[in-house]
This record gives sequence, C-alpha cells and structure tokens, in this order.
Amino acid sequence: MEKLPLEQCHWIDEVHDGVRYGLQGEVLIDEKSAFQKITVIESKRYGTSLLLDGCWMTAEKQEKHYHECLVHPALCSSQQLKSILIIGGGDGGTARECLRYHEVEHLDLVEIDARVVEISKKYLPHIGGKAWTDTRLNLKITDGINWVKAASDESYDVILVDSSDPTGPAQGLFNRDFYKECRRILKQGGVFATQSESPESFRQIHIDTVKLIRELFDHADPLYGWVPMYPSGWWSWTFAAVDKPRYLHPILSRSKEVSKNCEIWSTNWQQGAFAAIPAFIERELKL
Repeated sequence: MEKLPLEQCHWIDEVHDGVRYGLQGEVLIDEKSAFQKITVIESKRYGTSLLLDGCWMTAEKQEKHYHECLVHPALCSSQQLKSILIIGGGDGGTARECLRYHEVEHLDLVEIDARVVEISKKYLPHIGGKAWTDTRLNLKITDGINWVKAASDESYDVILVDSSDPTGPAQGLFNRDFYKECRRILKQGGVFATQSESPESFRQIHIDTVKLIRELFDHADPLYGWVPMYPSGWWSWTFAAVDKPRYLHPILSRSKEVSKNCEIWSTNWQQGAFAAIPAFIERELKL
C-alpha cells in the first residue's frame, strides 16, 4: 500500500470530554454499518488503525497493549481451558491470543457487527492472524447479550468481554443483568474478564463497573495498564472468579510458555499491574 507523504496526511481525532486524542494518517475507509460508523486509517506512527463511532479501537502497533492484558491473566489462571467465550472482539486480536493455548478446544467469538470482522480481515489481517482459519474458532455474528442469555449454566471456562465504550451496540455490556448472566454461565474454577475503561477519562464508569462485578462475583479485581492511543492512555481490565481470586496466580506451566512471545504481558508485569491501583480507587472500593 502506497503511503502518503507526511505533509499530505490528516489528523484523525477521538474527542472525549474536551480532550482530543489523535493520530496523523490517511483515511482508508469511512462508512456506516447497520450498527456504527467504521473508520480505518493508515497511521504514520501506529500503522493501520480502527475507530468505531469516532473512538479508537485498535492499531497494528498498539493492539498487544490491550489484547495481551485482557487475555493472559484469565487464561493463565483458569482451572480448565476447554471452552472459551469472547463477546465482541471483531478485530480478532483476543481470539488470536486465546488460541495460542493448546488446551483450548472450542472458542465462541460473538460479534454483533459483521462489517467489523470483514474490514478487520481486509485492512488489519495481522491482528487476527491465523485465528480466522483455526478450526477451534466458532464465529457467530449475533447479539452477545442474547447469546449469553441463551447459554447453559456453567458452559464456559473463560468469558472475555472485548467491547467498545458503553455506548451504541456495546451499551448493554455494562450492566447488572449482563454480568449476572455471565456469572451463571461461568464454570467453577473459571475466570471472567472485561475491559473496564480508563480510570482517568471514564473514572465513574470504571469505578461503577468494578463495584458491580464485585457484587455479583465472589472475587473481582481491576488490573491497570496503558494503551497510548486510548483516551488518557491509562486503561483497565477487571477479572473475576467464583471460587477464589485465581486470576492473581498464573499457572506456571502456561505462563512460562505463552510469555515467550508476549510484548507486554508477563507474570512480573501482571503482579505490578494488579498492585498499581491508585489511592482514590482504593478509597472508592474500600480496600
């Protein structure tokens, strides 16, 4: 793909609460699907990048900051890994990281917007990679909320919610009913995880999300990292389990193998990321 010279590129911004978060690049596609506006740009710094409804979702040179941090604390600690559910994640990055584990036998990827998948395969093929042709992957283009409601009790070892911000098609993924259903379909010894927004740019949403998950699961804790292209750059993921906070203790045989090819995640990084809870959130959660 021929790239424009720097002087011909434009700034593409996500605007949030009076602050702009932008990348310089060339717009490759800008369209509306049945659910949302989808924009793809060729960025000078981070490579091909995706926005949904004007919000940054992922980029070739940023995606591991997000996907590794959502996936590996959960999959390295779940008692079993036979059956995995991903809600959202149409770019394929979360599925790719999950399918690195040979113990995974079946993975349901439930994405509401087929165009996100189609565009990601075409413009961001390195993010999904071999996941799209892995026979363990079961891609379903449907509403994740309805999928969870219809699932049997204790049917998944790990549930990962890889959603956009709580607006538009993702709005229903941040409420009590949805999290309650996720707890119902999570197996004993399993782990639930969700992206839980920026503690700076989405402070109240983040705190409310962690509190709600703690009410519904026996154990839940936020983990903090950074995704530089996202609002404030400071991001969070929240992990939960029923029997014990097993997400705090990776299984050595798994973590040793998977960390060899990680850019961000390691057991040392994870330990620090769970401990890096700021004082104002500690007070809110009454830790």
